[in-house]
Amino acid sequence: MLRYALRRSAAAVAVLFGITLVVFLLLRFIPGDPATAVLLTMFDPGAGSAELTMADIEDLRTKLGLSDPLPVQYSNWLGQILQGNLGTSLRSRQPILGELALRIPGTLILAGASLVVMFAIAIPSGILGALYAGRPVDHVTRILSLTGESLPNFFLGVLLIYLFAIQLDWLPAIGRKGPESIILPAITLGTGIAAATSRLLRASLLDTLSQPYMLMAEAKGLPRGRLLMRHALRPALIPVLTSSSLVAGGLLGGAVVVETVFAWPGVGRYMIEAIGGRDYPVIQGFTLFMAGLFVMLNFSVDILYRFLDPRVRVEEQGHV
Repeated sequence: MLRYALRRSAAAVAVLFGITLVVFLLLRFIPGDPATAVLLTMFDPGAGSAELTMADIEDLRTKLGLSDPLPVQYSNWLGQILQGNLGTSLRSRQPILGELALRIPGTLILAGASLVVMFAIAIPSGILGALYAGRPVDHVTRILSLTGESLPNFFLGVLLIYLFAIQLDWLPAIGRKGPESIILPAITLGTGIAAATSRLLRASLLDTLSQPYMLMAEAKGLPRGRLLMRHALRPALIPVLTSSSLVAGGLLGGAVVVETVFAWPGVGRYMIEAIGGRDYPVIQGFTLFMAGLFVMLNFSVDILYRFLDPRVRVEEQGHV
């Protein structure tokens, strides 16, 4: 177990190092000068501001460390990251890590509620699809899953706002004003992920039910429904667990769009505001933070998967 964990840890560290390099280089090679872009967003001629000069641009480039060679810039930035310092926002002048910490609870609430919606839709529909495979119920669940997976989050969110907030006036459209404010964003974010999970669970259940020992139990008279619920569901959930890190990635990525549509106070909306204001340190810090979180989720799933699936332990012993 220790050797397996060390291998996975080494792989996670290598991936994180590659992510830091990609995040650093992406913002250094985008068209235009970051210092000029930032100053242009702050410069307002109508407000009587002083004229933007090259001295202002060079001064900001020095403060951002953009005048140093790229290896020096990267080593300085990586050193700050290793100390837990994601930098300072150019707009608010506040530490980025502190601003993320203020907004993470909102995103976690949205992600948790979306997971509830996902499981409430995916597990029953996946079980029904496997239990009545090839029948009308199965066709309906598959059509609904395909429809839910095809609808973009922003489009579904606008439809829900129009129906439940504007036409019916049942739920608030935007903001975080009470417990009921989470319903529409959670349905929007959870539906698309539920569709993919439902199809995966259905396929996994059908594969498990086709195993020889399952066919033997069914031939002996054990009802298919009881066989599915008591003996097939647990092993069939292993592929679903394996994809949970991808589900988490979908939640984090989808939260950016959903939080913008519903004006939900979370890290996704924070990122959109940073992009609009060309706040490059925030974009870097947010991208690195979310990528690191995604890598850690994958690492946790790998470790948990070893305990749940004995085949991984057998394969590991065979390589020793």
